[in-house]
Amino acid sequence: MNTTKNDTAIGVWPTLVYRDGQAALTFLTEGLGFTLVAAHPGAAEGSIAHAELTWPAGGGVMVSSIDRNAEPNEFDQLAGQRQAVYLVHSDPDTVYERVLAAGATLLREMREEDYGSRGFSVTDPEDNVWSIGTYAGER
Repeated sequence: MNTTKNDTAIGVWPTLVYRDGQAALTFLTEGLGFTLVAAHPGAAEGSIAHAELTWPAGGGVMVSSIDRNAEPNEFDQLAGQRQAVYLVHSDPDTVYERVLAAGATLLREMREEDYGSRGFSVTDPEDNVWSIGTYAGER
């Protein structure tokens, strides 16, 4: 697996646990546009013990596979629950077609929000919600 050196300091890391960690990494990099900066194999063949992905606008997520350890732990329960992450992007239209082609299911169509954001929401192949929009928070 290829990794990229990370020079970005990130203070918050949403952590997602997937049944199929390899498929998640493909979806997150090729579909959404994350950059894989670290990946460590888990106990089972093809599992992900720990992966770090950065988002072009800043921030990142950590990903692992449910079968990363020989024994289950408290984080494994996340794989059976819907998780949600919001991503800031200056041009969400560029992500829209790419993420649908990567296997996302459209949850909320692209739209303009009354608070000034433009964006949409999809679910990934394991039903986690990814919202992509221009709203970057209050400044």
